[in-house]
Amino acid sequence: YQKRWVKLDADYLRYFDSEKDAYSKRFIPVSSISRVASIRDQKFEVITNNRNFVFRAESDADRNEWIRTLQQIVEERKSKAPERTSMSLTANSAADPADKSGFLELRGFKHKLFVAVAGDKVFLYKNAEDYRLGIGITYIEMNVGNVKEVDRRGFDLTTPYRIFSFSADLDQEKEEWVEAMQQSIAEALSNSEVAERIWAVESNRFCADCGSPKPDWASINLCVVICKRCAGEHRGLGPGITKVRSLKMDRKVWTEELIELFHQIGNAVANQFWAANVPPSEAITPASSSRERRRFLIAKYREGKYRRYHPLFGNQEELDRALCAAVTTSDLAETQALLFCGAAATCATGDPQCPTPLALAEKSGQRLQMEFLLHNKTSGWPECAGLPSTILCHAEFSRRWCTLQDGVLSYYENDRNAVPNGEIKVEEIVCLVNNPPHAHGIESTFEVYIESERLYLFGLESPSSTREWLKSIAKSFVHPRAEELLALDFERIGRLHYKGGLNLERAKEGWFALAGSALHVCFEDSERQEPLQLRKLQELCALPGGPGHVVGFGGGGWPPAEARLAGRTLYIQGERKLDFLGWVHAIQKAAGSSGDTLSEQQLTESDVPLLVDRCIDYITQCGLTSEGIYRKSGQNSKTTNLLEMLRRDARSVRLKEGEHQVDDVANTLKRFFRDLGDGLFTRRWGQDWLRATALEDEEAKIGEYRRLLGTLPTVNRATLKALINHLFRVQRFSGENQMNTHNLAIVFGPTLFQTDGKDYKAGRVVEDLISHYVKIFNVNDQEMKKQQDEIMAIMKMREAASSGTQQAGDFICTVYLEEKKTEAEQHVKVSATMTAEELTFEILDRRKIVMKEKDYWSCFEVNEREEAERPLHYSEKVL
Repeated sequence: YQKRWVKLDADYLRYFDSEKDAYSKRFIPVSSISRVASIRDQKFEVITNNRNFVFRAESDADRNEWIRTLQQIVEERKSKAPERTSMSLTANSAADPADKSGFLELRGFKHKLFVAVAGDKVFLYKNAEDYRLGIGITYIEMNVGNVKEVDRRGFDLTTPYRIFSFSADLDQEKEEWVEAMQQSIAEALSNSEVAERIWAVESNRFCADCGSPKPDWASINLCVVICKRCAGEHRGLGPGITKVRSLKMDRKVWTEELIELFHQIGNAVANQFWAANVPPSEAITPASSSRERRRFLIAKYREGKYRRYHPLFGNQEELDRALCAAVTTSDLAETQALLFCGAAATCATGDPQCPTPLALAEKSGQRLQMEFLLHNKTSGWPECAGLPSTILCHAEFSRRWCTLQDGVLSYYENDRNAVPNGEIKVEEIVCLVNNPPHAHGIESTFEVYIESERLYLFGLESPSSTREWLKSIAKSFVHPRAEELLALDFERIGRLHYKGGLNLERAKEGWFALAGSALHVCFEDSERQEPLQLRKLQELCALPGGPGHVVGFGGGGWPPAEARLAGRTLYIQGERKLDFLGWVHAIQKAAGSSGDTLSEQQLTESDVPLLVDRCIDYITQCGLTSEGIYRKSGQNSKTTNLLEMLRRDARSVRLKEGEHQVDDVANTLKRFFRDLGDGLFTRRWGQDWLRATALEDEEAKIGEYRRLLGTLPTVNRATLKALINHLFRVQRFSGENQMNTHNLAIVFGPTLFQTDGKDYKAGRVVEDLISHYVKIFNVNDQEMKKQQDEIMAIMKMREAASSGTQQAGDFICTVYLEEKKTEAEQHVKVSATMTAEELTFEILDRRKIVMKEKDYWSCFEVNEREEAERPLHYSEKVL
C-alpha cells in the first residue's frame, strides 16, 4: 500500500501524491462504479465495470464513512441518469465525447500517453485501453490553461500549477492538437447563462440527434439543440441547411427572441417534424461514430427522409399561400412544417403594404414568427436528381425496386433482393395523389397515404409510367362499385365519409376522384358516379368537429368540409388529418379560377362567371340611377385590388354599399372584359360579329346575330346574355343616369372587342344587341315581366331607404320543436338577417333545453303540405 490523498466529488474518485497537488495520479468516474464492498483490516473495495480498486483507511470508522458516502453518491448518480443516455463508459471518461484524441509524448513519462480533449477539459490516460475503460491519470481544467507552440512538433499546455510539455509525431498533427486545445480553452471561458436558459426546457437538455446530455451547440434556423460531435457534422451540411452556433461562446447571436423561440420550438417540436418516422435501425446514439452521424444527419435534414410531410407538400402555390396565413398566427410548428416542406420564406403575398411573409408577421405583431423567418431567409433545399424509368424511388428518393403483388406494394434495395425494405398493404391505402410535373425535382411523382397517417412519395421519369402505377394501385384498393372512377384522368382518388340530403344522422362511405374542376363521387347508395362541378360551388368551408354547434359532426373524425352546390349541401368528413387537409386544399383550388378565359372562372348555376354576376348584381341594386355609370372611371388602385380579389376567389367576396363605390365596381367589370383571354366574342368569331353590322336589312342582321350567338361556347353565350340584359336595364334609367343605348355602346364596344376604339363597328354591335335584346336573345314575356318586377322592387326599396321609411322586415313564424304538435309550437319573430343557428338557439333557450355533449340540433324548413323538408345550413338565413 502507498499512502495517497483521496478526493471524492459528484463526478470522480481521485487520488494524489499529497493534498497540495493540483493534478491526480488516477481518477475513477463515479458513473463507472458498480458497487462498494467492505473487507477486513480497515479496507474496502471499489468495483467498476472492468477493474477493482482496494483502499485501506486509518480506522474502521473512517472506512465505514467512505463506504457510506461512496454508496450514496453512486445511488444518486444511478437514479438521476436518464435511460436514454445510458451507455457503457468504454467510450471515454469525459462527460462529453472527445473532440480530439490520440497518443502524445509528455515530458516526465517514459511512454506515450493517450490524450483526449473533451469539452472544457483535457484528459490523460496511460493507454488506449484505459481510455476505453474510462479510467485515467488526471484531467486539466482548461479555464486556467494556455497553449503555446514550442517547436516543429512540440507545444506546451501551461497552467498556474504545472507546465505540460507535449510532442506530436507530425507537424500537421501538432497543429490539430493546438487548435483543439485552444477551442477547449474558449469553451471553458465561455458564458453558461444562455445554455442554462435553453436547458430549462426538458427536451433541450439532450442532443436532438443522438441524445447526448447537456448539448451546448444549436442550429439556430432549425431550432434544435445539439452536442459538439453532431454540431461538427451539421457544419458539413452547409449554412444553406443548418446554421450552427454555440450556446456558450456566440453570446451576441442569442437575442431574447431567439431564446424564446427555442423554448417554443426546441427539440421536442422540431423532432415531431424532422424525426417523425425514424426507424430504430437508423437512429444514432451518443456512442455513434462520425460516419454514422454524418449519414443520419444527411438523411434527416438534407434529404428530409424522416420528416412528417405537410398535406400541401408538392404544391408550391398552396404552400406559399398557407405560409402567408400561418405567420400571422402564433402557430410556429405550422410555419416550420410549411417552410421545410418547400414554402418560400420570401414568397410574394399579394399585399402591396406587406409584400413578404416577414412583413405580414411584423404587421400581426408575431415577434417569434419574424425571428424564425429571419433565420430561414436563405435556407435552401437541394432538388433531387432524376431516376431511371424502370425504378420507383421512395421517401427521400433513394432508388428502390418496387412490386405490386397479392395486395402488397413492396419496395426492395434492388431487383435481385428477395427481402423487401418495406411494404404497404393496399387495404391500408386511403388516398392516391398524382402530383404536377417536376413538383419534387423529378419529372413525375405520386403520393400514397395510408391509414396510420403516413405519406409515401414515389417518383419516375415518365408521366406515362406514373399513370400506369397509379391505375394499378388504385385498382387494387378502390371498391368494385367505384371502378368507374379509374377511367378518369384523376389528380387525387380515395375514400372519404359524407353526409347529404335529408339523412344527416349517419356518415356513409363514398369514393371520390378529383379530375380538373370536377369532383366525381360514387355514393354508397348509387349505381353510378356523379360529377360535381366545383367551379359552381356556392360555398366550401371547414366545420369544427366537436359538440356545441347547430350543425356539427363529432366522433373520431377530422372536422368535415361542407360543399354547397346549387340546390344541395354535401358534408365530406375525413378520419385522418393528413390526407383530409390535402382533399380540402385540392377541392378549394379546383373550385377557384384557374386562368383568364371565361370557361376557367368560378361560375354560377347559369354558367355566368361569378365575378361578372357579383358586379352586375351590385350595380343593379345600387347603381342603376348613378349618373355616368360605366362612363366615369373609378379609382385605379381600388379597381386593381377588387379585380384581384374577385379573380382569386369571387365566391368569398361580398360587395356592400358603403364599402364599395359604384364606379369602382363598374370599372372592375369593364377591366375584366378588356383583359379577358380570347375575349367575349372569341378570336375565331369576333370579326364575323363586326362584319354583321354592314347588313342593311334589319331582320337579316338580327338573324346573323342569332346565328353567331349559337356558335359561341356555352359560357360565352350565357355571359353575353347576362351582360346585355344588364345594359338593357341600365338604359331604361337613362333619364337619371344619362347612359342611353348609344352611350353604353361607345363605352362597351371597344372593351368587349378589345379594339382600343380603333374600330367603330364594335360600338355598333353592342348598340344593336341592346336595341334588339328581346329578339336576339329570344326573351319571352314572362322573363320581361320578371325583370320589370325586380327593377320596381329595387327602386321602391331605395326610395324607402332614402326617405327614412324603411319597412319592417320581421315575420312572426310558427316553429315546432321535434314534432308538429300544439304543445311543441313556438311563435318567433324572425328578422330578415336571422340565421338557422340563431333560430335554433332561440328555441332551445325558450324551452330551457341545455345542450349536452354529442347533442346536435338542426333547423328544417317544411313545405305547406308536409310533402318535403330541407335542412338549413347553420349560417343560412331562415327567410
